Amino acid sequence: MRVGELSRRTGVPVPTIKYYVREGLLPPGELTSPNQASYTDTHERRLRLIRALLDVGGLKVAAIAEVLRAVDDPGRPVHKVLGAATERLGARHAEHDDQEAAEAGAAVGELIERRGWRTDKSSPAAADLARALAAMGRLGHGAFREVLDDYAEAAERVARADLGYVDRKVAVEDLVETTVIGTVLGEAVFNAMRRLAHVDASARLFGTRPEASD
Repeated sequence: MRVGELSRRTGVPVPTIKYYVREGLLPPGELTSPNQASYTDTHERRLRLIRALLDVGGLKVAAIAEVLRAVDDPGRPVHKVLGAATERLGARHAEHDDQEAAEAGAAVGELIERRGWRTDKSSPAAADLARALAAMGRLGHGAFREVLDDYAEAAERVARADLGYVDRKVAVEDLVETTVIGTVLGEAVFNAMRRLAHVDASARLFGTRPEASD
C-alpha cells in the first residue's frame, strides 16, 4: 500500500507517518521508485502500536523508541519487554523531601516486602504510591496505610486478571500493546467499577441508618 492508504487505514496524517520514519519508530517502506514507497500490514500494525503507546499510554517519543527497541530485541524475555512498556506509564512529579514522604516511602517498601512482590522498590509505580500516601498524610489521613494490604489483595487479583488476558496473545507486539491498553484503560474500568461499588457499599452501610436530628 502507498503511504496515503496507510494514513487512511490508521487515521495518522502522512506528515506524522514520515516523522515516525525519520525518528526510527516506523521502518521505512520499500522503495518502488525514487519518490514512492510501499508499506505492508506490518507497518500498519507498528503504526497502531506507536499510536497506542502515545495516545493511550501517554509516552513521549523517546520512551516509545525505547519500548520498540525492546520489542525488536529477539533475545529479550517477554517479562523484560513488558517491563519496558509498563515502567514508563507512571506519573512524573516533583518530589517532596519531608517527614510524610519519608514515612510513605518506608511504608511502600515494607508493603512490597510483606507481600513478597518481585518488583523494584524504586520503580515508578512504587514512587507513585509513595507520593499518594505522602499526600494523604499531609492531609491528616496517614492512617490510610492501615488498609494497604486490603488494597494490595485487590490489586493482586486485578493484576492476575490483566496478565491472564495478556497471556492469551502470542506475538510480542500483541503483548506490549495489550499491556499498555490494559494498564491504562483497565485502570479506568477498575476505577469506574470502584465508584459503583462505593455507592453500593455506602448504601448498605449508611443507607439504613436514621438521619441525624437537628
